[in-house]
Amino acid sequence: MKTGLKIAIGADHAGFEYKQVLAGSVQANEIADFGTYSTDSVDYPDFAHPVASAVESGKADFGILVCGSANGVAITANKHQGIRAAICWNTELAALARQHNNANVVCIPARFISLDEAKKIVDTFLSTDFEGGRHATRVGKMSC
Repeated sequence: MKTGLKIAIGADHAGFEYKQVLAGSVQANEIADFGTYSTDSVDYPDFAHPVASAVESGKADFGILVCGSANGVAITANKHQGIRAAICWNTELAALARQHNNANVVCIPARFISLDEAKKIVDTFLSTDFEGGRHATRVGKMSC
């Protein structure tokens, strides 16, 4: 994994337990935890927007979002112009999201993968570089 990273992390109630473990297992200089802080029912945009804003503004290098399916947090984060949030349910998708799409937020579907797999996905995502080249041209066309 890269060193010196600043990570923003957030989750809704369905992703709370995974968020807690992932925040403790990520090797980073700084981890900004934007909540939630319990399993009480909450609205995922309340956590996805601050994570996306932190990455978009450069206060964080990458974001990690966790919810039940990962769809809600990914859709919300991708409303931000500077965000490329990818739903990843295995390490191959995490690597490709970084290599080909220069994704800067990984979205984890806590109800569909094991915690062990989530750790591997996050590790792969954070340690994989963007390949650039032809992919950079494509990524450059993403924003509206």
